[in-house]
Order: sequence, then C-alpha cells, then structure tokens
Amino acid sequence: MSFDHQEACDYHLVWVDSIPAAIPLYVAGRLETTRELRKLGWHVTLVLEGPSGPRSIRGVDVLCISKPKIYFLGYIAFHLRFLRFITQEWAGIDIILFHPRSAPWLLPLRFLRQFRGDSRPLLLMDTRDRNVPGRGFKNQLRMFYDGIVNYLTNHWADGQTAITKRMTDLVHIPQKQLWGIWPSGVNLEQFSPVQTMRKWPGEGEAIHLIYIGSLLHVRNLLLMCQAVEVANGKNMKFKFSLYGDGPARADLEAFAQQTAGRVNVFAPVPHDQIPEVLAQAHIGVTSLFSPDEELFKASSPIKLFEYMASGLPILATRMACHTDVIGRGKYVFWVERIDLPAFLATLNLIWDAKSCLSEMGFHAATASLEWTWIASAKKLKASLEYGLKRHQ
Repeated sequence: MSFDHQEACDYHLVWVDSIPAAIPLYVAGRLETTRELRKLGWHVTLVLEGPSGPRSIRGVDVLCISKPKIYFLGYIAFHLRFLRFITQEWAGIDIILFHPRSAPWLLPLRFLRQFRGDSRPLLLMDTRDRNVPGRGFKNQLRMFYDGIVNYLTNHWADGQTAITKRMTDLVHIPQKQLWGIWPSGVNLEQFSPVQTMRKWPGEGEAIHLIYIGSLLHVRNLLLMCQAVEVANGKNMKFKFSLYGDGPARADLEAFAQQTAGRVNVFAPVPHDQIPEVLAQAHIGVTSLFSPDEELFKASSPIKLFEYMASGLPILATRMACHTDVIGRGKYVFWVERIDLPAFLATLNLIWDAKSCLSEMGFHAATASLEWTWIASAKKLKASLEYGLKRHQ
C-alpha cells in the first residue's frame, strides 16, 4: 500500500475511526492532522469507513474499510475487518490510535501482544467528544457504554490523549496514562484568502451574521434569531444566515419565514465551500451554549478557528471552550446571559462598533495563527513520541 509523500521515519501510526469517509466535514480534522503528521516525518495509515480499499480524500491517501448499514452489527463487521488488517501488518506497527467507539474491539489486542511476547503496537485512545446526558433508553445505554469504555481504557490502554485539558478532567484520564493534549485547528491555506474578498458594511448597509453547524435547540439559535428581529425593529440593520441541519431546523425555518429575508436557514454547505460562504459575512456566530453546559466546556470548536482564520469577528457566549481560546482577544462580542435582553445588548454593541469590524477581523485572523492543524499535529507528534519513550 502506498501513501502520499512523507519523510523517512522509523515510526508507523495506524489511526482508525469508523466515521464515514464520504462526509469530509466530519473527517476534516483526521485528514488535516494526517497530512501534517506525514510532513513531520511519521508514517501514518488513516483508516476510515467506506468502500474497501485505498483512496484519496482532499489530497490525503487513506485506507477505507466497508461497514454494513446495520446498526451496531455494522460496527462489529467494520472492526473485525480492521482487526484482520492489523494482524496482517502487526510487525510494522508502533502505535494504534483509536477513539472511544472502537475501544471494546481494540483493547483486547493488548492480550494478543502479551501472548506473542511483543512490546508493540501500543494502544492509544483519543477522546475528542462525549455523548450528551439525557433521557431515554438509548441515551442511558450510551452513557453506560461510555462508563464501560472509560473503565476498560484506564486499565488496558497503554496511553490516552484528549482534545483539551478540560476533557481529560471530564473523563477522568489517570495522569499516568496521559500522553498529551492536541486541540482542533484550521487550514490557513483554505480559509485565510477570503480575508481580502470581504466587503465590510457601509453606511446604511446591514451587518451580516453567520452560523455554520448543527441546528440544535441547546445552542440557543432561535433566541439569536429573535434578537436579530428585535434589533431590526430598533433602527439597526442585521442579517442572520444559518447553515446546517438538526432537530431545531423546523422551528428556525418557521421563524425565518416571518422575517422578510432578515433571517435565512440554508442546507449544510460542503466543507470546501465554507470559505466562500464566510467571505460574504461580517460576524461569525458560535454555538451559543449556556456557560453552565458542562459537557461542551471541554470541546475545541473547529468552527471558531475557521471564523477566525477567515478574518471574522466573533459573537460568543462565555463558554470555557471559547474563553480558553479567545482570552482577552480584541475580536469578540460576548453574550453575557442566555436571554433576549442579553442577546439584544450584544447586537447593540456590534452596531455601535460597525466601523471597527474590519480591525477586529484582523485581530481574529492574527490569533488564528496559533490554532492551525500544523500546530495540532506537532502536539500530537510530541504526544506519540512521549508515549514511545515511556514504553521503551
């Protein structure tokens, strides 16, 4: 099997994720990190779900394994096929990187390694998100599954990494198992060119807000839409465009139909077209979670980095995942509470700062230089090499 050009390296990482390769938006982080790891000298085999065989996605060579479209049984078939690949390539693999959904099938490889008397491959689990607690049997089953995975991983994995320090605390990763932390990032080559394409609003022109992501009620997007309408009724001019899909879509569309085009809901946009869409906007709206939402405090929001890299000022709630990145950055409008008056107050601040939006966008773009996939890959590389050194 051949992969795209990489420097000679003694280390081989096999990275598996059962998410579909056919949805680039979901696998973008895997693809970009793999690309950068290879540039840094690592031999990386990225394994995703799809029609079996090697293929190239956005210029990154990957290996796909097919998964039957049968709930749960499909995951079993996928991992059995992956295990067959692992046993064939066993001698040349240094680390197997996987995510919680794969843990029950891959952690038993530790016993195969012990039986064979081998010191490698090492088993490394990476946690980048968690299931949201809630009602219903399926949700309770997912939370039970998470608990089992945490227990097994803490006892059987050789190491763990996570997306943020807060995630390591949330899932209780033992310090002795923690190899490192590597956040999300952004591809500057893809997003930074649109900075010169944007036309900032002039006198009498509307300020264009944009949201790209899942349309979930917990993200308070309908409240944001309502605030935009109220602001427009107070002699301010705003447009709000939402791109995405999810359970809140019907409510958002119903509201948008009453706004004479001031609020618009669009279908999800292909990832390679996102920069072009962002070029038409003036403010990037993040997921407007309440600061009390514990689970989301631990995330590393890719969309925030993409907004920043495209030169957009940010509208955000004071979630830890936002404040940890932005800090005292001069490119954000904070929403102080989750209620209509607070959202409206933030829109007032934006309207009053209309002439400063271009400068704020410059600050956002400058700050994004610290949050690239290149920087993320370097942190992952350091984590991998730390783990190898520990287990020499």
